[in-house]
Amino acid sequence: MIPEADILIVGGGLGGVAAALAACRAGSTVIMTEETDWIGGQLTSQGVPPDEHPWVEQFGTTATYRQLREGIRDFYRQWYPLRAEAASLTDLNPGAGRVSKLCHEPRVALAVMNAMLAPHVSGGRLTILTEHRPVTAEADGDLVRAVTVEDIRDGTRRTLTGRYVIDATETGELLELAGVENVIGAEAQSEHDEPHAPEVAQPLNQQGITVSFAISHHEGENHVIDKPQDWEFWRSYQPDFWPGPLLSFTTPDTRATSHNNRMPSFTRTFVPNPEQDPLAVSADQSTDAGDKELWCFRRILARGLHRPGAFDSDISMVIWPLNDYWLKPLIGGGEETTREAEFEARQLSLSLLYWLQTEAPRQDGGTGFPGLRIRPDVTGTEDGLAKATYVRESRRIKAVKTITEREVSLDLLGAYGRTSHRDSVGVGGYRIDLHPSTGGDNYIDVGSVPFEIPLGALLPRRVRNLLPAGKNIGTTHISNGCHRLHPVEWNIGEAAGALAAHCLRESVTPHQVQSEGKRFDEFARVLDRDGVQRRWPDVRGY
Repeated sequence: MIPEADILIVGGGLGGVAAALAACRAGSTVIMTEETDWIGGQLTSQGVPPDEHPWVEQFGTTATYRQLREGIRDFYRQWYPLRAEAASLTDLNPGAGRVSKLCHEPRVALAVMNAMLAPHVSGGRLTILTEHRPVTAEADGDLVRAVTVEDIRDGTRRTLTGRYVIDATETGELLELAGVENVIGAEAQSEHDEPHAPEVAQPLNQQGITVSFAISHHEGENHVIDKPQDWEFWRSYQPDFWPGPLLSFTTPDTRATSHNNRMPSFTRTFVPNPEQDPLAVSADQSTDAGDKELWCFRRILARGLHRPGAFDSDISMVIWPLNDYWLKPLIGGGEETTREAEFEARQLSLSLLYWLQTEAPRQDGGTGFPGLRIRPDVTGTEDGLAKATYVRESRRIKAVKTITEREVSLDLLGAYGRTSHRDSVGVGGYRIDLHPSTGGDNYIDVGSVPFEIPLGALLPRRVRNLLPAGKNIGTTHISNGCHRLHPVEWNIGEAAGALAAHCLRESVTPHQVQSEGKRFDEFARVLDRDGVQRRWPDVRGY
């Protein structure tokens, strides 16, 4: 028997988890559904170590996001055989990866998030339905009345209701099901005067997706997988804007300037289990993307941080330019196209693994790393690929406020420029980072300034009781590039959950809270009390 709830959250990714925590903390009852059997989204089921701004250890996140990060570190300190000098570090980076100051295994983040939610589950405030996907939604005018979800294990369907409904799905799926006005793909330059937007709207031009996987390396062993079904295609595939075959260590320099959709190239290195002391690794995205050496780029377990003999290999996540997939759009092309895109993306990742094991050039002049072993134990799947596709771009609500490139661009605002929002409900910071797209665009990776998240971007123009909690807020194809990252998604979800609970408690609507100064001030005090940072200190964009 599923209890009635004040708030229904569809999607258990980072935004959904943060929304559930905020709503339960405020005393609301919550039902949260999740399509996979792991909550946590890009941090867990998608296998993506956190992409964060360089000030994350000091400020620029919510208090609960800091609790999540510290909980992950404490898990390693308590349960892993860390060297004393590693365990004593306040800024311990368990994987010593270069993409983030906190690279770690997906299961550890999963354990910590389950622990954070556990008191609310035990207290009867929170019901979590994993392996349930939304199939239909019922709307009545400007209200979403109910969402029907299907248990993917046995096909059982149940209809769920909540006075507020939060869409925390990875693709903004509920927006489509409930008839909430939304945008996909790239807007025309004339709509928001964005320098990097195309001249005409391109709804099916969306950032590429990636299916991640984890690997370790065992010299002298043979772990070569069977040849993937689409191997011959991916082995020979060369994009028009790429310097050579996609399956090659020579790639575009993602932060270079594009000319006629082409960028300077360079050759990355790949050295499994390097001898460098992982304590010497520094991760700072403002100075170095960290992706020149691929093994350490998204390394999630560094054997050198632990007592000798505890681990015979590092573990590294493979989310590289080499396995970004952009041939077909994930959203808006129909169900068959979506299925094909996900299948082909998985085939690309398997083909990359096979290439690494059999043909990739080694520094000693040989080819192939047969000792590379895919790690199903890390991803929680039979084939070793991530449970879910890493989705960079979602459907986006047509919002009361749309955040545009002009409000976040370093080139347009200057290194210390800011766009201040009266209705700020959080902050974020990251480069405007767009991966190659289904429209044939190369990387767009340009500087941004630290930004505020306006409440108006969380409010659909028409629908009154649905709130977004992730990449589905009111951004554009371009500005989404700096709003899609882990701490920003968490902040958006936390604000959405807190807002829904606040509106229930005060008998007001989200649109009243946003538009009426006194009501917003009351809500802002709730966020301030709960440790949601809403303004930036004077720091430089990057």
